Amino acid sequence: MDTSVLPIGALAPFVDPVALAIVVGGTLLALVIRTPRADLARAFAALAVLARRPWKADTTLDQIAALDRIARKHGIVALNRSVIRDGDVAEAVTDIVDGAGPETVRRLIGERALARSERHLAAVEVWSGIAEIAPAMGMVGTLIGLVRMFMVMTDPTRIGGAMAVALLTTLYGAVIASLIASPIAARLRRLARIEAFERSRLEAPLIELARRERPRLREAVA
Repeated sequence: MDTSVLPIGALAPFVDPVALAIVVGGTLLALVIRTPRADLARAFAALAVLARRPWKADTTLDQIAALDRIARKHGIVALNRSVIRDGDVAEAVTDIVDGAGPETVRRLIGERALARSERHLAAVEVWSGIAEIAPAMGMVGTLIGLVRMFMVMTDPTRIGGAMAVALLTTLYGAVIASLIASPIAARLRRLARIEAFERSRLEAPLIELARRERPRLREAVA
């Protein structure tokens, strides 16, 4: 006996196109209705980060320290020629070179952090929404299956198909919510929380750089 075909054969009773259409189609329809298109795209694009390690600030802090040494030696304007990998740090350094003071830099960093948190939260909410909607669609499918079953009670050959829809939609809803959407939402939430904390470590050295360089810029202008 070819055992390689057993897994597929064993799963065959759990595959029903009608049940899948009700749960998956209904979940996607509800999601599209309630969610802005940009947030949907962001949520599915966020799947690419699931396998990555949590974001750490150590390398970026080292680069900020290097930028600080360059500014001390060659002046703050020399930072315009530096290649800064992190977008937030690059924008903050540009602000400092343009003469932004420490309070301005603090405010701008806070605004960028808030914008990032909102983007991350939007992605998490999409997957949390899927975890909420899928079981509800499963219950809808169960009711549809039961109605179909009662309508064909006089034909025993059709009762099985209706009962399969009733049971499998509940199964699909539970699997999508518990094994797919909820774990993804939890993982994205954890990654976002770690990144927010790590990025908060960048604020102090950037503000210190702005505080030290602001008097020099004023002297240069004078």
